Amino acid sequence: MESSGASALITGASSGIGAAFAERLARDYGRLVLVARRLDRLKALAKRLADSHGVTIEVVQTDLTDPNQLKNLERRIEADGQLALLVNNAGFGGYMPFVQLEPDRADELIQLQVLAVTRLTRAALPGMIERRQGAVINVASRLAFSSAMPSPPLPQRATYAASKAFVVAFTRVLHGELAGTGVRVQALCPGLVRTEFHERMGLDPARLPAGMIMSPEDVVEASLGALALGEVLCLPALDDPTLIAGVDSAHRDLLEHSGSGKVADRYRS
Repeated sequence: MESSGASALITGASSGIGAAFAERLARDYGRLVLVARRLDRLKALAKRLADSHGVTIEVVQTDLTDPNQLKNLERRIEADGQLALLVNNAGFGGYMPFVQLEPDRADELIQLQVLAVTRLTRAALPGMIERRQGAVINVASRLAFSSAMPSPPLPQRATYAASKAFVVAFTRVLHGELAGTGVRVQALCPGLVRTEFHERMGLDPARLPAGMIMSPEDVVEASLGALALGEVLCLPALDDPTLIAGVDSAHRDLLEHSGSGKVADRYRS
């Protein structure tokens, strides 16, 4: 995806994984579009990258939970004739029992991690397909696969985990639709990452298991490596990718054995 004349757009770029993507992609792209709510952070990052890499930086202060601001960003993406990479990274945790999660906060989480991902991807793809090149990286989470796991030991996360499961399913199905177009998609599913994410959730980083925490730079390295390998699902610390094939096989078996049109015997009175 490297191209000095192409552009990359990153949401949630003011810190963490988004900022690490910006730092890495500044080496390869002629223009970066950095999107986040915290304008001071964006400006500081943009100045540092422009000074160190000579890259052109556009800073776009946007709240993706606001429908009008989201639509403005969609129009900007649609008008960008050189967009080669979209990184949908913006998100937050919302870890708490579902009945304690304020409805408006749940709306924000879904707007940011489901609706914004859907609409920005939809805005980017037509131009990429026309140019027969491009990629979309949608940042999900290992928790997308956690619905069978109890809390504790995992955090209480019904809406968050469901939103990330959407990102994984959306991206993987989209991959099939884009076959032969020259456009790639990826669902990036990191685990614990050394960012402000956990502090904003009120969690003490010192109490997190040190051996399980990855740096945001390593997450980005894994994502771009997986993109080069054509891997649609990237779990940065997963050494054995055949485990993904095993999960897929179980899902196929579940579909094949649940479609007979006959009610299962145990449900008959």
